[in-house]
Amino acid sequence: MSTEPEFERQDQEDEQALDAYSRIVIRVAESVTPHVAAIEMTSTGRRGQVRVGSGSAVVFTGDGYMLTNAHVVAGIQSGRAVFADGKRTDVELVGADPLSDLAVVRGLKSTPPPALLGNADTLRVGQLVIAVGNPLGLAGSVTAGVVSGLGRSIPVRAGEHRRVIEDVIQTDAALNPGNSGGALADTRGRIVGINTAVAGLGLGLAVPINTTTQRIIASLLRDGRVRRAYLGLVSTPIPLDASAVVRTGQKEGLRVVEVIPNSPAEMSGLQPGDLVLRALGRAVSSAESLQKLLFEDAIGEPFPLTVLREGKALQIIAVPSEMSQQQ
Repeated sequence: MSTEPEFERQDQEDEQALDAYSRIVIRVAESVTPHVAAIEMTSTGRRGQVRVGSGSAVVFTGDGYMLTNAHVVAGIQSGRAVFADGKRTDVELVGADPLSDLAVVRGLKSTPPPALLGNADTLRVGQLVIAVGNPLGLAGSVTAGVVSGLGRSIPVRAGEHRRVIEDVIQTDAALNPGNSGGALADTRGRIVGINTAVAGLGLGLAVPINTTTQRIIASLLRDGRVRRAYLGLVSTPIPLDASAVVRTGQKEGLRVVEVIPNSPAEMSGLQPGDLVLRALGRAVSSAESLQKLLFEDAIGEPFPLTVLREGKALQIIAVPSEMSQQQ
């Protein structure tokens, strides 16, 4: 009994699936590539202009504003952008936020129309994504892969501050030096992330485009920086014991490890060993969940905390100050 027709049918199905995959990647690449530039940030030294940082950037407004990584611009005020069609423009730094690794630059000449921003909160593990950037100086390079993890965190430092970039997208789309600041797009060509780092062989990371990062982008456009609220505590997530779970309805909380002297946390009466359950009425179980609440609108405002201390629930009101480089 011959099995050739069966093999031929399987080959045809595989070919059709490959064609469908290819069509999606081609369509997204053609849609996104025109909006992505290679950028070089330059500084003037004794020997003239010197390239300080390089990577990619994505046009996201009609008047030439582009998203990239803070580590790409490296605090340098000017540079140039080159698009896949060869068009060039000088760029100037609008603002950078090292604690989210996002930055905004603006093209001083005409730029392509903006890319469409999406919402990374809708992504699912296993979903196809396409990365567009300029690795190793090769303009308009495209790689494809799947979302291999969500909710990852990257520890970052800016001055004396240590924070995490939260809800980072993990993908197996190949990323190389120069991809930083480039676009991570879904199958509809919407930008759902800004590629930020190569974590290891076959592993890439991207800062998500979501509600939190939209607030950061808006602050960079408005003020050139991001104002954050400061509490002054060091915490670690811990699981609650069975009795606390029954009483609070939560499985985890934040154990206060250290309270910084003269900080808003100390002035509110928080103590090492306290277990923070809620902030602004919302459950907190990680540094990231507390960090999300400490933006500009929390500065100088009452910040209620629900705390367990020696088994007793306490309501504590802190008043966050503005984070500064000295804190």
